[in-house]
Amino acid sequence: MPPALKALLAQLAGVAVAFALARAGVVSGLWPLVAVQAAAACISAALLRSARWWLPIHLAFLPAVVGAQRSAIDPRWFLGAFVTLALVYWSSFRSQVPLYLSNRHAVRAVSALLPAQPARLLDIGAGTGSLLRPLARSRPDCRFTGIEIAPAPWLAGRLLALGVPNLSFLRGDFFAHDWADFDLVYAFLSPVPMDKVWHKARREMRPDSLLVSNSFALPGCAPDEVVELDDRRRTRLYIYRIRSQRAPETAK
Repeated sequence: MPPALKALLAQLAGVAVAFALARAGVVSGLWPLVAVQAAAACISAALLRSARWWLPIHLAFLPAVVGAQRSAIDPRWFLGAFVTLALVYWSSFRSQVPLYLSNRHAVRAVSALLPAQPARLLDIGAGTGSLLRPLARSRPDCRFTGIEIAPAPWLAGRLLALGVPNLSFLRGDFFAHDWADFDLVYAFLSPVPMDKVWHKARREMRPDSLLVSNSFALPGCAPDEVVELDDRRRTRLYIYRIRSQRAPETAK
């Protein structure tokens, strides 16, 4: 079940519980009913096995809505906040890929994976280009391409890439783009699309090219190498070398 549908069902379940308790005379008053709805929505989300980060959202949603309504805040602020979040996160509710930015430790590790000769690197879900810009400046002999679907990160990345001649920043769905011309494809996404990423990589990428995933391993496939970064969360890069018609290996 899609996360957005789970969220809707959890909120509706919370409303139903609050309504039933109000009709029975068990709970009365605005804020007690709001608290009951929020708690019931949170419990319903847990029963629906929503991701844990949804639970505080359910707890805070209706109290925030009621509090905002009673505070007489100009509705245009809410519209502005909604538009801003939509431009930043765009289709994250569907793809379940949030905005992650690669740090300087990932830049150094990926730089070490590039061959000595000129190469081409593709960053799928490139965000604002935090990985690509330093790589492009340090390796002017290589070509770097980023693809991002969310308008705000794409625009920021496009503007920041101005003046970097070996860096291209595209907007669109990276699954619709051909990966065949790249020596290394870098992904910092989420666990959800990784199986699809692996199938596309095996279908399109050349033998001996590299698929590098930041933080999220491919399901059911043992990496050829794991690089642990020297950052606070001990980030791992999972490195997969593409082989002709390679069959997925069982992860050990």
